[in-house]
Amino acid sequence: MTVPAWQKSSYSGTAANCIYIAAGDRRTVRMRESDDPSTVLTTTPEKLAAFIRGVKAGEFDHLTEG
Repeated sequence: MTVPAWQKSSYSGTAANCIYIAAGDRRTVRMRESDDPSTVLTTTPEKLAAFIRGVKAGEFDHLTEG
């Protein structure tokens, strides 16, 4: 098994709460959080792209408004 090459967004800066992403096997994408790196979410590039489009469109803004 290949060790994933985890990448952190440049928007995270030096913050402790970061999301990392890495290419997986068989056209998958892996994601994890810096505070719990042993938990890994796996999805497809297509599903991740749909999620990112939703974030950019503001569909999830209500989840972060305080």
